[in-house]
Amino acid sequence: NVYNNLDINGIKISKPPSPQGSYVPWVISGNFVYLSGQIPIVDGYLKYKGSVPNKVTIDQAIDAARICAINLLNQLNVACENDLNKIKRIIKLTGYVASSENFQEHPKVINGASDLFKSIFKENGNHTRAAIGCSSLPLGAPVEVDAIFEIK
Repeated sequence: NVYNNLDINGIKISKPPSPQGSYVPWVISGNFVYLSGQIPIVDGYLKYKGSVPNKVTIDQAIDAARICAINLLNQLNVACENDLNKIKRIIKLTGYVASSENFQEHPKVINGASDLFKSIFKENGNHTRAAIGCSSLPLGAPVEVDAIFEIK
């Protein structure tokens, strides 16, 4: 059960952050939920700010990716009418890391999100993925993650 796995991981589903621009947080098309990118906002505030590893450590960036994944779960919960058991599997995750030019550990950072989804959805948490470096992200966030889920 997804909710048991959330409890085990100490995650409480809550109201998701509001969009930071002119877009919707999710779209359902067919059996797929496309979730807009989420940044590490906690209680209305950006928890980490700056690029990796200059201003944000790798460990902090991994935590930021985990927070992005939790925010994706919060959006997904709304999309699924408060029933995450409707989720069949995660299909794809894309993670963006604001980083210095010579930084090469993007996959390690985005594992913060991937590992969380695997712990919540078990075998249905395996997914395809891209981990991308960029010069900056919205509001100065170090990490942004978007995802595609399949619903039953």
